[in-house]
Amino acid sequence: MRHGKYPFVISFLAIPVVLYVIYVIGPYAQAFYLALTNYNGFSAPTFVGFENFTRMFHNDLFWKAVQHNLFLLVALPLVTMAIALFLSFMLNVGGRSRGGVRSGVWGSKFYRLVFFFPQVLAVVIVAVLFQQILRPDASGAVNGPLHTLGVSPIGFLTNPTVAMWTVLAVLVWQAVGFYVVLFSAGMSNIPQDIYEAADLDGAGRFSMFFRVTLPLLFDTVQVAWVYLGIAAFDAFALVQVLTVEQGGPDGATTVLANEVYKNFLQSKAGYASAMGVALFFLTLTFAGLTVRLSRRERVDF
Repeated sequence: MRHGKYPFVISFLAIPVVLYVIYVIGPYAQAFYLALTNYNGFSAPTFVGFENFTRMFHNDLFWKAVQHNLFLLVALPLVTMAIALFLSFMLNVGGRSRGGVRSGVWGSKFYRLVFFFPQVLAVVIVAVLFQQILRPDASGAVNGPLHTLGVSPIGFLTNPTVAMWTVLAVLVWQAVGFYVVLFSAGMSNIPQDIYEAADLDGAGRFSMFFRVTLPLLFDTVQVAWVYLGIAAFDAFALVQVLTVEQGGPDGATTVLANEVYKNFLQSKAGYASAMGVALFFLTLTFAGLTVRLSRRERVDF
């Protein structure tokens, strides 16, 4: 039986591995190759070495897109996780203590449903929805009342200073519900005995959150940070549909994925592939550094 173990395992793994190599590793290898060519999407590619990368590093729009991705990389996880952790804590153990048992605030089950609702909407639908809400004229849900009061409308998507913050706000609104559910699942696994002991020691909600809940939720927070960081590099759909000029105004909201797409449309597949390679290594570096720097001893409970 032991002699037949490895052929048996290989027979199960062979097809998935082959499919993975063809549909995952293959496209990556093709992108790396095209990044070294002047391929335009139609004629045969010609090898040009690192010319695309040199041109990319001297492109101001590329660096602007990188800055926007890095801004989202820092702001999106911080804001989303702060809101999600607060809401999760209130929904799970933020209510009154009854007989030493902590419960969530009144109506917590209903609030979970409300907070999770944006997750069932496609990103494109969210973008179109906020496009209408943030319209700069009187028909906008936000600027309409301001227009009635005689106040100048706010250019949420047309003001270069405000546009990127608007993109961040919409991303947070769309993502926070999922992380409320994720953190709630993590908090539900924390034994009530720990909260009872903290209650007996006179811990308030603030102390209980930072000294009990957050340390015991560290592994979940780490996973959420990685997911949100990757989402920050993948804001393409929202920026493409929501913003003016698909990354405007004047490149004020563009991200690397949008620049890759635009260059493909302009028959600059080789140059777009070089940007894609840069985006790949940025994402990989972020994930590796996050896992590396956040290592610590596991807390068992």
